[in-house]
Amino acid sequence: MSKLFYDTELKNPLMLGTAQYPSPSILADAFKMSGAGVATVSLRRESGADRAGQEFWQLIKDLNVPVLPNTAGCYTVKEAVTTAHMAREVFGTPWIKLEIIGHTDTLQPDVYGLVEGARILSEEGFQVFPYTTEDMVVAERLLEVGCEVLMPWGAPIGSGLGLNNEHGLRMLRAHFPDVPLVVDAGIGLPSQAAHAMELGYDAILLNTAVAKAGDPPLMAKAFADAICAGKAAYDADPMEPRDMAEPSTPVIGKAFL
Repeated sequence: MSKLFYDTELKNPLMLGTAQYPSPSILADAFKMSGAGVATVSLRRESGADRAGQEFWQLIKDLNVPVLPNTAGCYTVKEAVTTAHMAREVFGTPWIKLEIIGHTDTLQPDVYGLVEGARILSEEGFQVFPYTTEDMVVAERLLEVGCEVLMPWGAPIGSGLGLNNEHGLRMLRAHFPDVPLVVDAGIGLPSQAAHAMELGYDAILLNTAVAKAGDPPLMAKAFADAICAGKAAYDADPMEPRDMAEPSTPVIGKAFL
């Protein structure tokens, strides 16, 4: 049975970003081809003065999936909290993907600010999806302040490197078996997404790998298929690797000369 994300069951474990696509129609086609279960959006795509973002917002509403606004580009708790409040007003949802960047080159989360921001927003009624590292202690703190979902990175945002710390991600899954876990950022290939799901993760959030592909809708479908295959493999309880060979053909009934 799929885990609930703040009382919401996703129809598809792919959370797909909406930035950097060549055109709005290609964005819409990517969602249609993939059947993505969540659309992640940035407040920076909206514009209150000239309503330049209204066509984009209408496009997102027409996708008919839950919307997960984010605080992308925020470097302080105050900036992230303010952005979250604006996003709740614009998009009409208590969901917020909380990003507080601590390092400019790697876009690694500021985990100290992240915990504080998550505490403030949780107390104010937000349902926080924290973009974090695979650090176990940070994960504990985020859950303590009210988060019910954890979103550890696979690799730096937009890098396409995949799962840089598979051991850490495995440990996080084992330590929090009942918490919805999402690999967020760094996934570049469908095979990497499938592997994350084979580790027992509940969803994958990505953007660049689809938006920057030569054929974004086709790549979105490839990711959706790979994610579903990875989840099915995990649910099927795969065999453990062995150091030695084991014959797959039985010797019972074999003729001995």
